[in-house]
Amino acid sequence: MYSMLLAHLVAALLGPLLVRLMGRSAFFPLAAVPAASAIWLATIDPVALAENPLEISVPWIPAFGIDLAFRLDPLSWVMALIATGIGAIVLLYCARYFKNTEPGLGRFAGVLTAFAGAMVGLVLSDDVMVLYTFWELTTVFSYLLVGHYQEKQASRRAAMNALISTTAGGLAMLVGLLMVAAEAGSLRLSEIVASQMWSEAGPFLIIAVLLILAGATTKSALVPTHFWLPGAMAAPTPVSAYLHAAAMVKAGVYLILRMGPALTHLEIITMIIAALGAATMILGGWRALRQTDIKLLLAYGTVSQLGFLSAVAGVATHDALLAGLAMLIAHAVFKAPLFMVVGIIDKKFGTRDLRVLSGVAKVAPMVAVIGIVSAASMAAVPPLYGFVAKEALFTALWYGQTWHRILLIALVVGSILTVAYSWRFVHGAFGTAPGAPAVQKPTIPVLFWLPPALVAVLSVALAALTGPLETILRGFSSVLPETGQTVHLAVIPHLGVPLLASAVALGVGVLACLAAKPLARFQKKVSPQSWANEEMLDRIDSERAFRRVMRLVDSAAVAVTPLFQRGSLPYTLGTMLLVLIALVAPIAVSLSPVPDNLVLFHHPVELIVLPVAALAALGAARSRRRLRAVFLISVTGYAVAVLFLVAGSPDVATTQVLVETAMTVVLVLVLRRLPTHFSRRPLKIGAWGRWAIAISTAVVLCGAALYAADARYLAPLGPGLIEKAYTIGGGHNVVNVTLVDARVWDTMGEISVLLVVATGVASLIFVTRREQSISRVRDLDTDTSIWKRRTDSTLPQNVLDFDARPEEVAGGNRWRTWLSAGLTLAPERRMVVLEVITRIAFPLMMMFSLYLLMAGHNLPGGGFAGGLVAGLALALRYLAGGRYELSEAAPVQAGFVLGIGMAIAVIAGVLPALLGGSVFSTVTPVVQVPLLGELHFPSALLFDTGVYLVVVGVILDFLRSLGAQIDQQQEVETDVR
Repeated sequence: MYSMLLAHLVAALLGPLLVRLMGRSAFFPLAAVPAASAIWLATIDPVALAENPLEISVPWIPAFGIDLAFRLDPLSWVMALIATGIGAIVLLYCARYFKNTEPGLGRFAGVLTAFAGAMVGLVLSDDVMVLYTFWELTTVFSYLLVGHYQEKQASRRAAMNALISTTAGGLAMLVGLLMVAAEAGSLRLSEIVASQMWSEAGPFLIIAVLLILAGATTKSALVPTHFWLPGAMAAPTPVSAYLHAAAMVKAGVYLILRMGPALTHLEIITMIIAALGAATMILGGWRALRQTDIKLLLAYGTVSQLGFLSAVAGVATHDALLAGLAMLIAHAVFKAPLFMVVGIIDKKFGTRDLRVLSGVAKVAPMVAVIGIVSAASMAAVPPLYGFVAKEALFTALWYGQTWHRILLIALVVGSILTVAYSWRFVHGAFGTAPGAPAVQKPTIPVLFWLPPALVAVLSVALAALTGPLETILRGFSSVLPETGQTVHLAVIPHLGVPLLASAVALGVGVLACLAAKPLARFQKKVSPQSWANEEMLDRIDSERAFRRVMRLVDSAAVAVTPLFQRGSLPYTLGTMLLVLIALVAPIAVSLSPVPDNLVLFHHPVELIVLPVAALAALGAARSRRRLRAVFLISVTGYAVAVLFLVAGSPDVATTQVLVETAMTVVLVLVLRRLPTHFSRRPLKIGAWGRWAIAISTAVVLCGAALYAADARYLAPLGPGLIEKAYTIGGGHNVVNVTLVDARVWDTMGEISVLLVVATGVASLIFVTRREQSISRVRDLDTDTSIWKRRTDSTLPQNVLDFDARPEEVAGGNRWRTWLSAGLTLAPERRMVVLEVITRIAFPLMMMFSLYLLMAGHNLPGGGFAGGLVAGLALALRYLAGGRYELSEAAPVQAGFVLGIGMAIAVIAGVLPALLGGSVFSTVTPVVQVPLLGELHFPSALLFDTGVYLVVVGVILDFLRSLGAQIDQQQEVETDVR
């Protein structure tokens, strides 16, 4: 089963590439994946699955007891066979439905293949969280498929309606599934439905089941959410063929069938499902009779049939489950070819309007035969399989309880409408339209009509295989006890009320066909569009009501959002802090003022450092100059570093100092594009309010920290990590070993975030291009200088005349300089002392950064700290010599450094797995080096090197974007070059 799902995933990923290489013929190899899955399923004995279901499970999230658990029993076998078999046929059909020039065909191929895989995963899932995951995947993929024609408003609206409706129901279903899982003590769906808790179900379980059924009803388009499914016909016809016949909409019916053993004990729930299903069947059939678009007619027919299936599945008796599953198969084998026939008509005759189509049967007889046979099976015309399944269904209801017979009457009414709209489809698609010219004979390739023919044949073939089919289906229905008369699948049924009901449905349906025009006039007369006003239509029409609700949501969002999102950072931050205070304050009031074991300080240095940090914070809050505020904030950061050092954490203290320094540099660079002073706040009440929020937040956070520390009830993990860090990780520095070994996935996520942040910052500055060309000193013109004075400068001319090129080019006119690009700065902007310091300090800092990288496994340091030191060294070169000096120091693109670092980090994780170990496993080879002796080289050093390069790349990106790029912009603005 894993292989089957993985094959669909791989095929979906390769779909766009195959379409690019093969055009529409790529659908042939893509169809091989679900076809192979269907063949594998067909080789399994479904009867044996009733006694011994095929189960596989792999832990997914062990902490929550969530497993990748899949289960193949007779029900999931049938559903998976439908999903894969119809999926393969639809993909073959796509190979001739689309042209090679179809926009977005590669994306469509990949999404449709993934859609098929998601449906297979859904019906095989046994873990409720896995089930929900695949449930929502079908929603997302259907959204992408329905909205394939992005340029059409109808497609976008239909996709959004389907997404919102089914997602809302899916969230309700998730809550319900978690509720029943908690009550049953298991996340396995098979164990939940078989639990003894259902025999004594109380309000809790009833509410849970109602929530689950909310997901099923929205997915299968039952009243009142039925409107989204006809709208989904805006999708390409292959999507409709698969969506309506074998995927997504069948998921709701599947879930009701799966919950059958539980519903047996909840008769009130079964009545609700039956009522919704019957109402949906009648409403869908009634609306289908009004359609002139044959595709929309079939869409409303699907709504009707889904109501039919849901009503019977909800009855949850042995016979009803057998008949319902048989009818589900019948619907798949007649609805898929009907939609594919509509696609052929649409493509070859250019219309789907039954008022225009005339004489299609004469010029396309094979297509007509396929459509007529499938429509006849939908209308339950004997001896086709649709009749066999419906007769079994009527029998199950007739021999059931009293309310089952009442439901039978409603379903007979719905079946009458089914016969009527089936004839409307056949006559409209293949008959003659009064006043319309006959259609021209088209050329229909065999591979275009063969896929629907292969499925339509099953409406005949399955009627001859009722015996084996009944044995298979009874394997699932046997989970419920048999009651009364036993239902059988038979082409020639026994005489009785069920057969009479079928005859009435066919007979009255034929009369409705003969009285089509009077019926149409009656429909128009009673239709709400004829007599209701707009306000009433908004209340009784589901789609209009949905749009009204969406408009109300939009209006509420427009009214509420400005109250909190005013574009003011202080206002937004104040709102967040007030919410924090409001959430924590009620709990804090119930606690004692301070914990009983509070220790005021651990070291006398804290009595000095803490007041300094507090005064610096207060000074930053009161400062009107931005630069002063930045430096005061840095004082608080350095004070925290001192506290870390006093607490015995040199690694954390070093990192804090380096981060604080790097942040100060970045903030100073940003300040060049901001006003010197903060804006004035003239209202005193505003100042007092901000102080109140700030002080209250400080009290809340400090109190939370105190009580969080007091809440410890287990021994600290630190002491136990010391020995393991050396024996397992091969290092004495517990902090670094933890970061690059024990918690390596956390560090991997952190450097990924760093890469995203660097990309975001650079994107804000580089509006047109992500990477700018790197200008070197050797590429400059003779008179190139940045920050140069204008020609009216008071400096002597000989001071302004200099040559920045190398000495071998410029000759004796080249000035002596401590830095390579020092001469690109105007003399009045050079700081010779800083250049001298940089010339001496830069190589030392780079060597120190490498030392921190290499020594971090045993001594304070590591890749993060080393990368920060290297980044600060680059910042020093930039501050001393400008943007050209930065290019001389690092003549590479920041994105290249980031990519190399991330690649090395990934290789460090994947390489051990390729060599037979596990991902990110660590080994520590020992090497004897002359003079140095025995050296240990832990493999985690490779990952640490990746971290080092990512950090260097981030700082280089900041220096290029916030530094060099802003320099260049200011040069242009002030016209000083």
